[in-house]
Amino acid sequence: MTSLSVSLVRGALTSPLKRAGRPDATVPPGRLTRPAAPVAPGPLAAYGRICGFAESGPLPLTYPHVLAFPLTMRLMTGRAFPLPVLGLVHTWIEITPHRAVQSAEPLELAVSAQGLTPHRRGTEVTMATEARVDGELVWESRSGYLSRHATTDTAGTPPRTASVPDAAGDLPAVAEWRLPGDLGRRYGAVSGDRNPIHLHPLTARLFGFPRAIAHGMWTVARCLAEIGDAAEIRSARAEFRAPVLLPATVTYAADTTGNAFALRGSEERVHLVGAVTRAS
Repeated sequence: MTSLSVSLVRGALTSPLKRAGRPDATVPPGRLTRPAAPVAPGPLAAYGRICGFAESGPLPLTYPHVLAFPLTMRLMTGRAFPLPVLGLVHTWIEITPHRAVQSAEPLELAVSAQGLTPHRRGTEVTMATEARVDGELVWESRSGYLSRHATTDTAGTPPRTASVPDAAGDLPAVAEWRLPGDLGRRYGAVSGDRNPIHLHPLTARLFGFPRAIAHGMWTVARCLAEIGDAAEIRSARAEFRAPVLLPATVTYAADTTGNAFALRGSEERVHLVGAVTRAS
C-alpha cells in the first residue's frame, strides 16, 4: 500500500504533463515484477467480504489483479507511460486461471503494457498481468484502459476481447443489488484503487461523470462471486459497457448454465456483459 500511495501521488503530479492521443506515442518496453510473497489473510478476507466471495477455498478469480495493481500503477505513472493515469477507465478484462491458486502459495507477479489502440472516445492501452508459483504460470489476464480525449474516429471501435454474449437484455434476472454511494471509497480502501472517478461526486465531475462510479473490477468480481465454482472456470471475460453511477440499484442476470452474465441498471441499461468457460 505504501508503494501504491506513492504511485497515486506521482500520477496526480504527472498526469497534467501528459497529452493523450499523440500519434507517436508508444508504451514502455519490458515488465515490472514483484518477487514471490505470501497473500496477507486480512486484506484477502476484506476483499472477499466486499465482493461476495466465499470465506474459504482458492483465491478469488480476480484477486491476483488486485495484488498486481501497485505494479500496474507504478508502470502507468512512470515517465515513459504515454497516457495520464488520472481518469483512466477500465473497459474490458480477460482472465485465464491455469489452475486454482491457494492463499498459502507465494505469488510472483509481473505486469507489462502491450500496446495502444485508437478508440472512438480516445486511446486505449492493453495491460497484461501474470502470476507464477515456483516459476509455474498459474494465472494471467489482459485488460483495456481508456484515456478519454477528443478524436476524429467516429466509426466505433469494436471490443478487443474475445466475443461475449450481446443479448444481455434477454438474460433472465437472478438477483438485485443495492449499491451504496460510498462503495467506491470502500472498495478503494480494500483494493488500493483510489482513482478520483470512484471516490466522490466532486472528483468524478472533474473527469466528466455526474457522480462517483463503481469500480469495473468490483462489478466483475461481484458477478463472478455470484457464479461460484471458481475451481471449474477456465476463462472469464467481461466488457464494461456503461459506468454504474453511485448510489445505484442493479440487476444481476445470467443464463440457465451460469456461463453468460450481465449487470443491468435502471431502464435496462447494460453496465457489464461477460462469460466464463468451464472445465469439460
